[in-house]
Amino acid sequence: ETPARMSFASPFSSKDYLAALGVIAIWGTNFVAMKFGLQDFTPLQLGAGRYMAAALTLLLLIRPPAIPWQWVVLYGLCQGLGQFGLLFLALKVGMTASLASVLMQTQVFFTALFSLVLLQEKLARHQRYSLGLGGLALTCFGLGILAGSSVGVTWAGLALNLAAAAMWAASNIVARQAQQACKPGQSLDPVAFVVWSSALPILPFMLLSWQLDPPLSWAHLAQVSWLSWASVLYLGWFATVIAYALWTGLLKRHPANQVAPLSLGVPVVGLAAGAFALQEVITGWQWAGILLTLLALLVNFRPGILPKAAPGPGAPPRKSDRAG
Repeated sequence: ETPARMSFASPFSSKDYLAALGVIAIWGTNFVAMKFGLQDFTPLQLGAGRYMAAALTLLLLIRPPAIPWQWVVLYGLCQGLGQFGLLFLALKVGMTASLASVLMQTQVFFTALFSLVLLQEKLARHQRYSLGLGGLALTCFGLGILAGSSVGVTWAGLALNLAAAAMWAASNIVARQAQQACKPGQSLDPVAFVVWSSALPILPFMLLSWQLDPPLSWAHLAQVSWLSWASVLYLGWFATVIAYALWTGLLKRHPANQVAPLSLGVPVVGLAAGAFALQEVITGWQWAGILLTLLALLVNFRPGILPKAAPGPGAPPRKSDRAG
């Protein structure tokens, strides 16, 4: 078998399924935490606070990952400053928590494109079907916006959200490359990788905040509510350290274009969390998107439910088609 074909045969274990469910639950609810945090913090302050909570409490306890430092730096900048800096700005200038949880899943398509171009990871047939169904799901969510359910969404917010998804895809590729950069016989420690890379965005976020945020925004920190502080801790400990350690572990064991579709489950939780915590209404188009998302996940993990492809002209008959 060629390496590309061997990468298809990468079944998920029970541990992988639990890790995937944990990631979906945490990332689905972390958009609500972002909205709460942005009530008192600027996007740049929230970014600095998130990564201070994620990194500073653990740097003294966890050894640096045994990989070249350029991968730690690249991951920290792509996933921290890039993905979440842009996402926090999107949520501030015009994006709902529910819709953000959906739009971030366009990282699936960015990841597939980056994987094909940079890593030569071809898509299996069931993965192409899964991504197609995911695209239909996102189309349904988009049609819901056109139907008038996009209150609180601006074009700037939409553009920033899509840019954040592209940066998430870039961080997926970096994580795969970091694993390949390990020395023979060694394996990437996902917790150490996430913790040490989380230290990288802190200084850029603080410098940008010092330059761009209004001076009064820092004086206001003494009056921040407990809910906003709790949001920072949730984003730092759960949505960053725990969820990204699980996510990076999955990327370490499986091809990026096989792991990326897992995030299609995030909008299911995100829409429910937005409706419950922020009273964001789930429309008929969004329900259609949820069902298509679940179907996409089913196809991704159970490729046997698809009909078998017909043999091409001139192909030898299959064993089941032969007489006797």
